[in-house]
Amino acid sequence: MVRRGIEDGDRAAIAAGTAREHMRAFVITGPGRAEVRDVPRPQPGPAEVVVDVERAGVCGTDAEFFSGEMAYLHSGQARYPLRIGHEWAGVVSAVGESVDQAWIGRRVTGDTMLGCGRCERCDGGRRHLCADRFEIGIRNGWPGGLAEQLPVPADALQPLPDSVDAALGALVEPGGNALRAVRGAALEPGERLLVLGPGTIGLLAAQIAAARGIDVHLLGKDDRSLSFARRLGFGHAWTADTLPRLRFDAVIDASNAAALPGLAVDLVEPGRRVVFIGLAGEPSLVDTRTIALKDVTAVGVLSASGGLAGTVDLYASGAVDPRPLVAATVTLDDVAAVLAGERPAEWGDAPKIHVDPRRSRASRPS
Repeated sequence: MVRRGIEDGDRAAIAAGTAREHMRAFVITGPGRAEVRDVPRPQPGPAEVVVDVERAGVCGTDAEFFSGEMAYLHSGQARYPLRIGHEWAGVVSAVGESVDQAWIGRRVTGDTMLGCGRCERCDGGRRHLCADRFEIGIRNGWPGGLAEQLPVPADALQPLPDSVDAALGALVEPGGNALRAVRGAALEPGERLLVLGPGTIGLLAAQIAAARGIDVHLLGKDDRSLSFARRLGFGHAWTADTLPRLRFDAVIDASNAAALPGLAVDLVEPGRRVVFIGLAGEPSLVDTRTIALKDVTAVGVLSASGGLAGTVDLYASGAVDPRPLVAATVTLDDVAAVLAGERPAEWGDAPKIHVDPRRSRASRPS
C-alpha cells in the first residue's frame, strides 16, 4: 500500500505544476490553525482509485484534530499538517493499473480503515484492527475527503445505488458505526433500548433500532439536547432527572461523557448487553464488579467496517432516512469556523455538517 501524507515538497510540486495538476484541500496546520491549500492531485496507486468527492461530513474526531486533543496526535499516529475527512461520497474518476476499469464513473463511498492486507488480523477479516493500518483522514497520513479528490484502495470501496444521493452517501460511514452498535446490542423486536447521547451516532442508532421494531429511548444532558430527537419522532427522550425506572434490555453509550459508561452498566438489565461506541476525552471508569455480578456482556465498536453495505441497504430502501440530521452544507472555506464551534442560529439543532468541496465560498449554495 502506498504511504501518503503531506510533505514540505508539496508546495514546490504545485509551483512547478499547472492548474490541472493541483486541487483545493482543507489542511489543519496546528492546534486551532487551518487553511484551504492548493495541493497536488492524487494519482492512483496500482490497486487504488481516485474519487471526485461530492460530499463529506465533519464529525467530533475532526474537531479534536483541530483543537489538538485527538489521541493520535499524542501517540504519533497522526501529525500536522493533516487533511481530515473520513465520511465521504463521490464518483470514481481514475483507476490504477490493476483495478477494473468498470469502476470509472461509479458512485461510491468507502471504508475508513485500511489494513496492511498481510497480517493475521487482515487475513482473519479484522483489517480495521490492523496494527499498521491507515485510517482515511485520521491515521498515519492518509489524506481525507475534505478535498476535491481522494485516493482510495479499490477493495475499500462501497458502491452506491442511484437512490442513495451524495448526502446519504456521506452518511454511510457514521451509519455503519451505528448499525454495528445496534447489531452488538442483539435485541429482538419489541425489546427496549436506551441510547446515551443524542448526537449523530446516537440518533442513527436510534433510527436503525426503530426500523427493526425496537422500543427506543434516548438520554441527553438537557432538554435542548433532546429537542431535535423529539422532532425526529423519538418521544421517549429523557434527562438524568426524568429517566423512568424501566427495564432496558440493552444500552448503547454513544456519548463523549466519561461518567456514562458506568451508568450504562448500572442501567442495563442483568444478563444483557452494553455497547460502547462513544469516546470520552478522558478515561472512563466502569466497575467490573457490576459487570460480573450482573453477568453483563460489554461490546466495543470501532469503525463502520462490516456495516457499510447494510447501511446502504437501509438508506436505499427508505427504512432509515438520515437526511434530517444534516443541518447545513458548507464549503471548504467554511470548515475552520465549523470546527471552531461557530454555528449560525438558522442551522437549528441537527447535529451533522456537510461539506461540498466542489464549491467555493463565492458560489456557496443557500
